[in-house]
Amino acid sequence: MENEKDIKNEEAVTEAAAATEEAQETEPVEKDAKKKGDKKAKAELLKLKEELEAATAALEEEKKNRLYLAAEYDNFRRRSQKEKEGIYGDAIADAIKEILPLFDNLERAGQFGGDAEKVSEGLALIAKMSDEVLAKLGVERFGKAGEQFDANIHNAVMHEENEAFGENEITDVYQVGYKRGDKIIRFAMVKVAN
Repeated sequence: MENEKDIKNEEAVTEAAAATEEAQETEPVEKDAKKKGDKKAKAELLKLKEELEAATAALEEEKKNRLYLAAEYDNFRRRSQKEKEGIYGDAIADAIKEILPLFDNLERAGQFGGDAEKVSEGLALIAKMSDEVLAKLGVERFGKAGEQFDANIHNAVMHEENEAFGENEITDVYQVGYKRGDKIIRFAMVKVAN
């Protein structure tokens, strides 16, 4: 029986030795695997950090570009507003410059208060000059007796029965109308035949 015990002990010792040996063999493998896994994880972590830094740098660059674009747009808007105001002011100044000679001539006509014939001639010249000034500004007169009534440009303030004129024909003009291109500056005030 002792032999059996010895055999069993020997077998147990052999098994323990084999287990120890096996453990010793797997330990370096596990350490190597752990080292390899650590190296792989460190490499992956390093790669992700580099990607994050690149993405952060790209984001910062994009922020700078957007701020630059917003500033450029704001400057453009201010410049456009100033130009618009300048153009409007220049247009008014140019129009008034063209009209000023009419006022000068009206003052001169007022100086000839005693001679009705000279005043009448002066006023006729001023009226002719006013048509020339308006033509320079691109403004046309409309609304004459004999024209067809057009509700888009004429304002009928009176109607009359008159056989000498046709239906919807202007018989009298109380106030001449003015337009520049398609824009009506003032409607013509007229009397229309029924």
